[in-house]
Amino acid sequence: MNEETETIAKDLKKACDVLRRGGLILYPTDTIWGIGCDATNEEAVRRVYALKQRTAHKAMLILIDSPAKLNGYVSEIPDIAWDLIDVADKPLTIIYPNAKNLVFSLLGEDGSVGIRITSERFSNGLCKLFRKPLVSTSANISGLPSPGLFAEIAEAVKNGVDYIVRYRQHEILRTQPSGIIKLNENGSINIIRE
Repeated sequence: MNEETETIAKDLKKACDVLRRGGLILYPTDTIWGIGCDATNEEAVRRVYALKQRTAHKAMLILIDSPAKLNGYVSEIPDIAWDLIDVADKPLTIIYPNAKNLVFSLLGEDGSVGIRITSERFSNGLCKLFRKPLVSTSANISGLPSPGLFAEIAEAVKNGVDYIVRYRQHEILRTQPSGIIKLNENGSINIIRE
């Protein structure tokens, strides 16, 4: 096993243990570094809102590792979603109507939820190992810029989580947030961020 694979394996185990205890992690995703927790644990989600100093009515997205898991968190998946997932050539967050089985405060006022299917090595592995959806919100205090590099994450955020993943901390290539598309119950689509 090479050093990177060994680091990932240790990080996955430690991060998963923290998540199972209701803790918060700071972790790399398919886009920017995120603050994460169990998206089905109300107390953990409350802690994320408190750490970010974010009002509870502002929804947060979740990560899953496979399209097959969508049915567990969305009542009805519009057909267009499958086409969007198939053609996406960069990370894409889709906001679905009628979320279910998630902490209520993660949802939009209309009951929708943003879900991204991650294929990035670490976040995908963590979702598989944890077997639950992960909250993924930018690693910043609400209202401040989202950090494009681990080195830009504020100490207050680092100090507010229970575990910081070591993998990818030394990368120097700036990362970008995902595209966001909202699917509405009436079949219309809104492009929120390209």
